[in-house]
Amino acid sequence: MGFDLRVVKFISNYLVGRKTQYFWNSFFSLFFNVDVRVGQGLALSPILSTLYLALFFHILENCLKNLKIPVFILFFVDDRLLVTQSKSFSFSNSRLFHSYNVISNLLSKFGLIVEHLKTKVFHFSRLHSPFNSPPPDLSSIGGPVLYPKEFWKYLGFIFDRKLSFYQHINFYSNKMISTVKYMKILGNSVRDLIPHQKCLLYRNCILPITLYSFQLWYYNRTPLLYLLKMLGKIQRRAAIWILGTFKTFSLFSLEAIAELISINLHLQKLSRRSQLRAHTLPNNHIFQSLMEPKTNVLFKPYSLSLGFLLKCQCELIKGPVVGMDNHFNEVFPFFDPFNSEFASGCEIIDTLSSHFSFHSFSKHNEDNLKS
Repeated sequence: MGFDLRVVKFISNYLVGRKTQYFWNSFFSLFFNVDVRVGQGLALSPILSTLYLALFFHILENCLKNLKIPVFILFFVDDRLLVTQSKSFSFSNSRLFHSYNVISNLLSKFGLIVEHLKTKVFHFSRLHSPFNSPPPDLSSIGGPVLYPKEFWKYLGFIFDRKLSFYQHINFYSNKMISTVKYMKILGNSVRDLIPHQKCLLYRNCILPITLYSFQLWYYNRTPLLYLLKMLGKIQRRAAIWILGTFKTFSLFSLEAIAELISINLHLQKLSRRSQLRAHTLPNNHIFQSLMEPKTNVLFKPYSLSLGFLLKCQCELIKGPVVGMDNHFNEVFPFFDPFNSEFASGCEIIDTLSSHFSFHSFSKHNEDNLKS
């Protein structure tokens, strides 16, 4: 395929002559040769997969373009996602059927097998009333009849047909409650965890699980009443566990005593940080092309960029891109993540070290002074 000899030599040295050994307690096994394939979880596996499928993507793009099938394709290693938009379910099913047939035939020519039993279909709709979409029938090409489900879980995200993410919040909320319950096992009959340790466990182990992928449902102009109500109940339960108090205390009192930030303010903090972090992406990233052209002058913006929309149109948009653009323009006229000021040794505490003084604190010395 025209690879550089250095790349070929690197891959051959990585695969040839590899051995492994198993041990259990004091038992050590003999060495076994494992130069048959790339082990699961190794860093080279997605690289080889991308190199092998690069030609496949090129051929597939040309085939869909020639057949005029308006389907967007997203691959995540061995998981593929076909996306199409239409005002009719029958048109959507027809496009998915033809694109699925093209992909299956191409993959078989490349020596790859499609697992039809793992294929799923899911429909999003703006209809306010319940709807029943017809299931796509793939039996003519060796696949099953796909019946759409109420919820769809993809890469840890749980989607519903209205993109309300209630099921997503409920799933991770129940996971958080179970984690809080099992945290009690860490104590014993002699001594329990102190509140400071419980607070650290809640911040570092429980909150990240609950707020996983919060950017999906916490953004501009989105209804948050139900979501914040659920998260507030969970934080109240965690604060009662941290302090060991009665349930009659109010949530604000518990948060103040346990030194927990309100869940709404915590989400605002995380959202602002993620919005600024998006501007550290490369200039040719899709997020950069969707924002106003003044934030990215090196590459041509997208046709539906915020800079090409009217003010009234921007106010109607629901999504994190609007928040990224607004927050970025309010704070920074220009932001360069690779500026020398962000390098190690160039911070304020380094350049103006003579203006800072530090005093070590010892709890033991303070107790002696009080006595």
